[in-house]
Amino acid sequence: MTDWVTISAFATAGGTLVLAGATFASVRSANRAARVAEQSLLANLRPLLVPSRLQDAPQKVGFVDDVWLTVPGGGAAVEVTDRAIYLAFSIRNVGSGIGVLHGWRFYPEPLGSLSERPELDTFTRLTRDLYVSPGDEGFWQGAFRDPSAPDFAAARTALERPQRVAVDLLYGDSEGGQRAVSRFTITPREDGAWLAVIARHWNVDRADPR
Repeated sequence: MTDWVTISAFATAGGTLVLAGATFASVRSANRAARVAEQSLLANLRPLLVPSRLQDAPQKVGFVDDVWLTVPGGGAAVEVTDRAIYLAFSIRNVGSGIGVLHGWRFYPEPLGSLSERPELDTFTRLTRDLYVSPGDEGFWQGAFRDPSAPDFAAARTALERPQRVAVDLLYGDSEGGQRAVSRFTITPREDGAWLAVIARHWNVDRADPR
């Protein structure tokens, strides 16, 4: 005799299993689509800073104590006094989102591109956020104002010699995320000017594939 109760139970179990599999596949597909959409959105907000082009127009950069530097395209400007050291260089945002500069770190000597990313708590916070629009040029500026500090003496020696130095910039997108660190090398030229080049980028808020 046919056991219709058993057959019905097996049929119900099979249908439930098929439905569960379809639901799992649908959820996994939706999650994948959501991740792709999120990555696409973040890509549209992501800045990437590099030195500006040599043919870009010079920029006039002012400091709070009414000191002004003229920064050429693709270059840097330096002024060393007994009371303060002023630095600035021209940058361009080649990413698709607004770049917001947060902090900087100065090195009085050149660094290899394979060195590790510095810890974020070692950066000097900018007194104001600097913004660079996508596809546009902007600038970074920093100053040493304590002549008795060891970093003041090291910076003065390097810049007056002059010799190649490096600056790390910490920045992110307009939403406060996707932070990155870009290392710039500032090289003296024979004519007394300074040239800015990019050495390395690190991603802070997402995995760095390198």
